[in-house]
Amino acid sequence: MRIKTLPIFLAFLVMGVADAMGPMSKAAQEHFQISNVLAKLLPFFVFIAFAALSVPGGLLAARIGKKKLLLAGLALNTVAVAVPTFMDPTFPVLLACIFLLGVGTTFLQVAGNPIMRDVSPAGAYSRNLALAQGIKGIGSFGSTALLALVMAIPFLAAREWRGAFPIYLVLMVLAFVSVAGLKVEETKPDKPPGIGSSLELLTEPVFALAVIGIFLYVGAEVCMTSSLEKQMNNVGILNKWGNYLGPTAFLIALTVSRIAAGSVKISPHTFFRLSAVLGLVGVLLILTGNQVLTVAGAIAAGLGFGNIWPMLFSITVEEKPERANELSGLMCMAISGGALVPLLMGKLVDNGMTAMAFIVPAGCFVYLLLLSFKSGKKAASAAPAKA
Repeated sequence: MRIKTLPIFLAFLVMGVADAMGPMSKAAQEHFQISNVLAKLLPFFVFIAFAALSVPGGLLAARIGKKKLLLAGLALNTVAVAVPTFMDPTFPVLLACIFLLGVGTTFLQVAGNPIMRDVSPAGAYSRNLALAQGIKGIGSFGSTALLALVMAIPFLAAREWRGAFPIYLVLMVLAFVSVAGLKVEETKPDKPPGIGSSLELLTEPVFALAVIGIFLYVGAEVCMTSSLEKQMNNVGILNKWGNYLGPTAFLIALTVSRIAAGSVKISPHTFFRLSAVLGLVGVLLILTGNQVLTVAGAIAAGLGFGNIWPMLFSITVEEKPERANELSGLMCMAISGGALVPLLMGKLVDNGMTAMAFIVPAGCFVYLLLLSFKSGKKAASAAPAKA
């Protein structure tokens, strides 16, 4: 691992803070005495930021550079977590902070994924991106766990639902300083792109299909994490074990698979195909409704889901590395699938089809499996730009 990659890995670690907004919604609901709908605005505002600002973020990265956009994202995130650290905000102010955190995290994703190519040794981009996503998963776990762990520290516990924010703030500052000191030679476009030229990339099937793939993948992942516990309950796994053997086991397997992928030397195309097969098999096992197969399916799905994003992202960027910023913006915009695809699954669950509702993520992975057999022009293991 090159020293140059360490600041980027740290940036990925703090991206996980945004993922804590879902679990935090319950604490915020109790503190502000608000409805379920208002509480759900916390994670929803993060997804809205991705949908609205990913493409503009990609254009901005192309104009000012990926490192500067990364620093801008870290600066916005620092401000977003500093406000709840130093004051007890009203709910509208908290929503503004969460939206700002969403904007900052959008910039981190848009800049962080392609800049990893600039700091990676030849042939290591896909592996490093998979490892970075694993580190982001650790950040997500850690950020969520902090919400409970801070209750054991009197100084932080006194802040109640705001107890984790001082730790978030320290991590953001450390990441900012680390990235600020990074020297990197970036891959730059021949001419500054515009909205039209970015969207024009979608007229090329290889990019349009990849963006749809990211949209469906993120939607399928949110479907799994939001519905696995209820499915575990349906097959007779009750109480806390429903969570442990469902969404928790899925997320642990997902994170482990990403970290392991950082040391596996295999063609990204092959890895993408194997991940799609394993993810689909896992979801199909859950569809059986058998208790043992459902638990095995949750773990298998996590292992398969883990490396869809880094493999598909790196394969797509290697098609046109000089358009990496625009492609990153388009694919990060597709993260909005996490807000939309689960609505379809939720409708099936509301109609009493909890087990059969998993046909939604299964369908998403059928698409990804078919996409994995469509070869690109270049292998994502091609040599990256000189760093």
